[in-house]
Amino acid sequence: MSQINYMNSQIQLMTIRIEATQTKINTLLSEINQLETEVERLEGILNTRLALLLHRIPAAYKRSVVPQFGILLFSRDLSDFVDRAKYLSAVQKEDASLVFQVKATQNSYNASKQVREDKKKQLDQIQQQLQQQTNQLNQEKAGKQKLLEETNGNEATYQRLLAQARAEFEQIQGILAGKGTESEVGSVNQGDVIATIIQYQSCNSTGTHLHFTVSKNGAAENPFTYLKSVSYTNESGGDPFTPSGSWEWPIDPPIQFNQGYGADTWYVRTFHAYSFHNGIDISGSSNVKTVKSGTLFHGSYVGNGGCLLRYVRVHQSDDGLDTFYLHINYVR
Repeated sequence: MSQINYMNSQIQLMTIRIEATQTKINTLLSEINQLETEVERLEGILNTRLALLLHRIPAAYKRSVVPQFGILLFSRDLSDFVDRAKYLSAVQKEDASLVFQVKATQNSYNASKQVREDKKKQLDQIQQQLQQQTNQLNQEKAGKQKLLEETNGNEATYQRLLAQARAEFEQIQGILAGKGTESEVGSVNQGDVIATIIQYQSCNSTGTHLHFTVSKNGAAENPFTYLKSVSYTNESGGDPFTPSGSWEWPIDPPIQFNQGYGADTWYVRTFHAYSFHNGIDISGSSNVKTVKSGTLFHGSYVGNGGCLLRYVRVHQSDDGLDTFYLHINYVR
């Protein structure tokens, strides 16, 4: 099966990338450990030299205030004077050399610490990259397993699902564009039962589910922006489930989440039937309820393949949004 072969190659490629990233992490960990050892070594040397320098500073200060004629005064003879002068000069050079060594060691210590910190930041970034790659690999594996389950590894089944996905997308686009045939039913309140989900397969639907779309002036919006958090199970192949609004759900929880919203859903990546899923697919309880009060319309649309797709639309009274509920039976 060509799609399974493609997914296998993607899994293999991601596995290779993960192995390469892990190698980078191991290399960085080794370098950081070496830098830790070097920083500790330099810190020890620096502390020793600083202690020695602090010990020599008082003596150096005393030497600096001794007048040059004092050396001559306390010298036994000229030869002794020369020796004393050479000794003082040598001591001063040693002091200067020690100061230079302390400064050089301090510079090396600071440089090694900075390199270590830079390596740690780089390690954090690569570890985040590894987590993202691991998540993507798990998503690819879950997607492959889901595809195998839905198609039983059969190419003909895959092609049928692909055609259905394309046809459903075209029908939904037509419905959002106002091409459906609709009749006004009347006013409904929030929470009223307005439909039931068709059980098993229906027009361009591979199985029992409700397609729920929110539209503003004919353009689809993300339903998760409006729906509230709820208990659910994710059967989508890894699509994100991110409700952040205040609306009640059109079916009773717990929600079985079958497909998400947007350009990166499992169906979009797997079937390539369309580039953007303009609603969410959910299942669970059979009764469909309106999420907000408004005016109810019964609708239908004949699209690709000639089948009749039934839906209901509620034009919401308080915000002017339209909510669409697809793959349903009317109840009133």
